[in-house]
Amino acid sequence: MRNKMLFKPGLDLAVSEGFCSLSCTCGRGIMAARFCGLLVLLTLCLSGLDAQRPAVNQELSDIFNELWRLDENRLTPVTDYNISVQGRASFVNQGSHVVRDYALQPLFSNVNENKLANTTTYSRFMKLLNNYERSTGVAEQVTAEEQTEIDLFLTAVLETKVMKRAHQYLVSKAKSNSDLRRFKSQLNLIWFNLYHRQKNAGLDSCGFEHVFVGETKSGTEIIGFHNWIQFYLQEKSTHLDYKGYKARSLDLPDQDDHVLNLQFSWHGLVKPVGSAFIGTSPEFEMAIFTIVFLMNTERSTTVLVNIDQCRMELVVIRHGRSLGTAYPKLLSSNSRHVTPQHSG
Repeated sequence: MRNKMLFKPGLDLAVSEGFCSLSCTCGRGIMAARFCGLLVLLTLCLSGLDAQRPAVNQELSDIFNELWRLDENRLTPVTDYNISVQGRASFVNQGSHVVRDYALQPLFSNVNENKLANTTTYSRFMKLLNNYERSTGVAEQVTAEEQTEIDLFLTAVLETKVMKRAHQYLVSKAKSNSDLRRFKSQLNLIWFNLYHRQKNAGLDSCGFEHVFVGETKSGTEIIGFHNWIQFYLQEKSTHLDYKGYKARSLDLPDQDDHVLNLQFSWHGLVKPVGSAFIGTSPEFEMAIFTIVFLMNTERSTTVLVNIDQCRMELVVIRHGRSLGTAYPKLLSSNSRHVTPQHSG
């Protein structure tokens, strides 16, 4: 960084790399010294903020971009679906039922339902969406038919190029067994194993339900719900109302973005800030979150990655040996996170 020189009548003040040298030629030396001290403090604080920001995980970015390219079942914007992001949503407190609507139209104006119905992982995924109790605290009862649906879905996922490559990567890291049946059991444990989300209740939740289906807590708030297919289906059935996008003023989303931060209401409750991939296949989302889950042992993990043209954080929280929650948090899109290269 070049040295910056600040000149003022009666004061020779040099600021370089956060350090100041002061030569006072008038009676304002004390004031100038205080000003210099504030500059140093501000520089150190800003440096500390930069140091706290996690670095991009290049290894995970590489494998996730490889999975992105392998995702043959991903839907294409405009061709397979259309979204309208409309207005920026306002701040809403968690638990509030009152929210201003900045999106008069639905988020999804069109989705190629034939492609969803005729793609095995999508069709089997959608059969799972009505198998769960919406409210936490109500024990889940998995029938034999529902267990068969889970098994068929996992079988279909394991046959995709995306999950085959994810499996290969995890085996290379000694995080999964090379035997496909054991890997399938591992996925079942991570995503479909039932556990207690609400204390003093039965087995009322699992990772799949929380992330892909969504839940309500104490009748006051929406938890989980990070999947675009469920969002579209619930919006189509009028159970869900999109309220607008959430983003910084200089980073406006558009219809081509594959990750959105958004606000919506569902069965009369409000999600102040939600997030979801858009157009991606179930196997892609399961693959990347499974990798983050298995590559870390902390209860809560956040990794910074670049996928396609988006910089995002992937957040994964464990619930014992199973998944508690997982979601993307968009930071910037359309390569705006890339520092411009100036010639000369």
